[in-house]
Amino acid sequence: MVDISAALVKELREETNVGMMECKKALVEAGGDKAKAMKILRERGIAVAAKKSSRAANQGLVVSALAGGGKAGALVEINCETDFVAKNEGFKAFAAGIAERAAASRGDVAAEVKDLVTAKIAEIGENIVFRRSVRFELQGHGRVVSYIHHGATIGVLLECSCGKPETESSPVFQALLKDISMHVAAAFPKYLDPASVPAPVVAAEREIFAKQVQGKPANIIEKIVDGKMRKFYEQVCLVDQAFIKDQDQTVAALVKAKSAELGDEIAVKRFARYQVGEAI
Repeated sequence: MVDISAALVKELREETNVGMMECKKALVEAGGDKAKAMKILRERGIAVAAKKSSRAANQGLVVSALAGGGKAGALVEINCETDFVAKNEGFKAFAAGIAERAAASRGDVAAEVKDLVTAKIAEIGENIVFRRSVRFELQGHGRVVSYIHHGATIGVLLECSCGKPETESSPVFQALLKDISMHVAAAFPKYLDPASVPAPVVAAEREIFAKQVQGKPANIIEKIVDGKMRKFYEQVCLVDQAFIKDQDQTVAALVKAKSAELGDEIAVKRFARYQVGEAI
């Protein structure tokens, strides 16, 4: 049997990111030839990944990264099988690296990181799934910001525009973006504003509300349904929701007040909210 030194095992471990025992086994099988051992590990890694890909991966992290000084950003959900792995520092670093890549890339991030995910599966022995990602890139003045809730199970990506370049660095503007991001995490809006709600959703809600008051005159039904729709929008549309820190004003009113304070025109352009394991 070929004597495999600890130094050689360490070298292979650093180059492949695979566990020490697996590296030693590959080196023994390869007769101490590191290049051959790397090939064995790659082949074995793919096999391990394929074997584990059927396991449920409903734990994980929501991570984010910004690029271009806040002009672009990405939100990513990476799933694993156990909470133990999700809390592992190595897995956190792996997820953060993917988020940075997603923030910088305009391409198919899932395809770009496929080999990295496969290698990670082989390293930790657990199924890992790149579940989804979203990337915002700002046009004009403003900021893309992110907020990760404690535990990294909920994350938010937010894009807001402004008219003046100096507003971007204003503490008032930055505090507003943080407040809105935290609001999105807590209040779980589904849409930006009423215009963003898909027509089939609006039609379905109006039909439900109309049936609740059937038997009344048509003009009365229409007024009641309109009122119920306003309540519906207040529940699901970000700008119409009551602001979590001040229930007496909506998010739209908050943005309007800060615009006046800064002498600028601020607008929420879009947002994304991810929660680990939620239905897509």
